[in-house]
Amino acid sequence: MERLGTGIGWRPEIADAVEAMPGIDWVEAVAENVCPGHLPDSLARLRERGVSVVPHGVSLGLGGAERPDAGRLAALAERAVALDAPLVTEHIAFVRAGGALTASPPLEAGHLLPVPRTRDALDVLCENVRIAQDALPVPLAVENIAALISWPGEEMTEGQFLYELADRTGVRLLIDVANLHTNHVNRGEDPAEALAEIPLEALAYVHVAGGFERDGVWHDSHAHPVPRPVLDILTDLASRTSPAGVLLERDENFPDPAELERELSAIRSAVEAGRARAGKPARADVPRTGDVPRTGPAAAPEPRDAARQRLGLAQAALLSALVAGTPVPEGFDRARLGVQARALAGKRADVVAKVAPELPEILGAGYRPAFVAYAQRHPMTGGYRRDALHFAEQSLSAGHPEDARTRRELREWWLDRAGTAPRPPSRMARARRALLRR
Repeated sequence: MERLGTGIGWRPEIADAVEAMPGIDWVEAVAENVCPGHLPDSLARLRERGVSVVPHGVSLGLGGAERPDAGRLAALAERAVALDAPLVTEHIAFVRAGGALTASPPLEAGHLLPVPRTRDALDVLCENVRIAQDALPVPLAVENIAALISWPGEEMTEGQFLYELADRTGVRLLIDVANLHTNHVNRGEDPAEALAEIPLEALAYVHVAGGFERDGVWHDSHAHPVPRPVLDILTDLASRTSPAGVLLERDENFPDPAELERELSAIRSAVEAGRARAGKPARADVPRTGDVPRTGPAAAPEPRDAARQRLGLAQAALLSALVAGTPVPEGFDRARLGVQARALAGKRADVVAKVAPELPEILGAGYRPAFVAYAQRHPMTGGYRRDALHFAEQSLSAGHPEDARTRRELREWWLDRAGTAPRPPSRMARARRALLRR
């Protein structure tokens, strides 16, 4: 694995700052936000300077019950070629469920959700990873995710699950130390034990990010400063192995460039502290990777399709409870599922506000509570643009908003976009919108 060095997540909002930032060896770009034929000028200039760019996928759903979609794989491969990337990365997560496999309506989570650490889920994930590896022109690395909820009846720890995955597929691992901290707070999992079990020889690189705690739940926001416990986990990891690359993720609430540079400096210091600690005796209460008890043979005795169907039914039941208000499956923590459901609805509201910024302009402070209420009753079955249109349609059908002028403006916005070809807004309509926004 080539040495990457210190990097930062490239986002359009901080593109100029990233270009001007000293000591940036590489960047990571969300794959779905990059158009291969029209690369952002900033990314093109970084490539010309010799800065590596890694496409980071968020929608493949390798942990889902279905086999990876060929179109999504082709798009990810196209971005790897366009960016001349040394590797591509994705997540150990599922993002959709239902459909033909389970004879139920297809559902989209709009978020990364955890897979159960079971033999069924591992068998399916391994096969999906192999399919992806065969379709991609460069190596694949997969990331551990943060979770608010735990699956009942899990058969492995996170470290054991990742060990088996890497052992059976040869896939590289992208370890997010912020996600290890999240799972420590939310699921009581010891980050040191996870690092002891993970096959660090498979490590591709490391993610570092911030979050916040509310009512005993840690939210992996990527919109807050990196806290000390996350830096401490990074130091622990760096004491066990020398990571090829470490990257700061920030997706929202961007601080000024000087603050980002201070965070990068803290990350470098945490890595150096780990290197200084390397070679000292490990904590006696932390097992080494080779001593981790195995949970059984890796081979799957049953046909993969049977495992896929069982996993698909379980994931569809969970996702339906989260986004459609159906009963909570047995064994799950109802309170935690409620927190996750509200978080999913809130994230949908935030993304729709970016995709259709006119909606919060039209509805003002009433947009977010109205959309969250809508999202908890209406699951997302298509993309965010369709979600925005459906929200407006449902609001209008229910006679909302109550203010007649606002309702007329919302109806006009919906009519402009709901047809097969959007109608151009008239000069009078544009003037009226400007007047109403005053």
